[in-house]
Amino acid sequence: MDEPPVGNIFLDLFNPALGSSDTISIIFSLLGIALLIFLSACYSGSENALFSLTKAQLEELVEETNATSTAVDFLLRYPKRLLATILIANTFVNIAVVLVTTFLFGTIFNFHIYPLFGFLFEVIFVTFLIVLFGEVIPKVYSFQHNVKITKLLAIPLFYTYKLFQPLVYVLERSTSIIDKRITKKGHIFSVDELTHAIEITSEKDAPKQEKNILKSVVNFGNTNVKQIMRQRPDLVGVEISSEFSQLMLQIIDSGYSRVPVYEDNMDQIKGVLFTKDLLPHLNEQSNFKWQELIRPAYFVPESKKIDDLLKEFQTKRMHLAIVVDEFGGTSGLVSMEDIVEEIFGEIQDEFDEDEHVYTKINDHTFVFEGKMLINDMCKFMEVPVDDFEDIRNDAETLGGMLLELNAHLPKMGQIIVFQNYSFKVESVDARKIKRVKVSFEPNNDSQN
Repeated sequence: MDEPPVGNIFLDLFNPALGSSDTISIIFSLLGIALLIFLSACYSGSENALFSLTKAQLEELVEETNATSTAVDFLLRYPKRLLATILIANTFVNIAVVLVTTFLFGTIFNFHIYPLFGFLFEVIFVTFLIVLFGEVIPKVYSFQHNVKITKLLAIPLFYTYKLFQPLVYVLERSTSIIDKRITKKGHIFSVDELTHAIEITSEKDAPKQEKNILKSVVNFGNTNVKQIMRQRPDLVGVEISSEFSQLMLQIIDSGYSRVPVYEDNMDQIKGVLFTKDLLPHLNEQSNFKWQELIRPAYFVPESKKIDDLLKEFQTKRMHLAIVVDEFGGTSGLVSMEDIVEEIFGEIQDEFDEDEHVYTKINDHTFVFEGKMLINDMCKFMEVPVDDFEDIRNDAETLGGMLLELNAHLPKMGQIIVFQNYSFKVESVDARKIKRVKVSFEPNNDSQN
């Protein structure tokens, strides 16, 4: 059977029964489509305009103290409500565009003969109208003229929110529930995964020093005060009953700007003395009551995380805290500098003595003081702290860990071996290990 000519198909599509009443309907339909596309453009453009406002532009708008500034302030204060309002309004407008367009085409054309052609024609036409004139053009224009569009549409958008407030509430609540469920099911990267990701980053992507800083940042929230504090044997304090002349000699000898003040022993900390508070009293006699200058001490437990302590230091404007154990005794001291050094490494200022806290013989052999913190030792050797988790127990220093490993105080020259690490005791007294040579064989787990 011969197919009808293409020209006959288009002639068959037009409705031959068009009358004067249909002409009026067509005109009103075209006007309605134009109005609806304009509304769609306004809603789409308002979204881009409001959310592209800079902080300076927003402050300028809000400072005008008129109805527009009030509307802008309200809309951007609740961004979820704003997005829900635009989404609901745009959905209703786009549905109306489809309905009016379908009515218009049903009046002009006769798609009963070719229903598939009619469906495709309507879909393409409506999609073209909405995407080009209702989305792309208004969003591009509103981004370039965001302040102007915001001033024009803020108040209408505010009343649109009031009109659809019940629907906005339902949509906002439902999305909040979905957000919570997605957050619960979302994958949370562990510290080990983040550390491994940093380790496999090439030197070209990140220099070695930057990688070390990133590792410190990743582990920052898991580090407690006990791991970085200055141990009790290394603390320098002054007895509260000391005379002023004796105090000054101790302050000069210590070189610290803040010194703990104790009574009888270090477990009885009475406060902290700031050396700057002594400056106006340098010429006082020996009987000067310097105790009146003592400031209250800030106490923290050993288990406190250093990220929380840093926030407290910033809030309370403090730089030093006394670390206490579970029985309330003094176990050490931690300062703001100790926390910062945990990320950036050792910080030397012009008042610090040039002390060699360790000696590097080669890439795999080091000499450390027995009081060296295990965390710091691992940083200097560039090996994972986890290598010693099974043997350190509660020990925080190299000497303490070797006592845990050996079960008694080792003799000078004694070598203690653990996995691929060798510890040679180079100096020891009757009570503690003073100096240790550490050698290790590198493996895949201990290399950066």
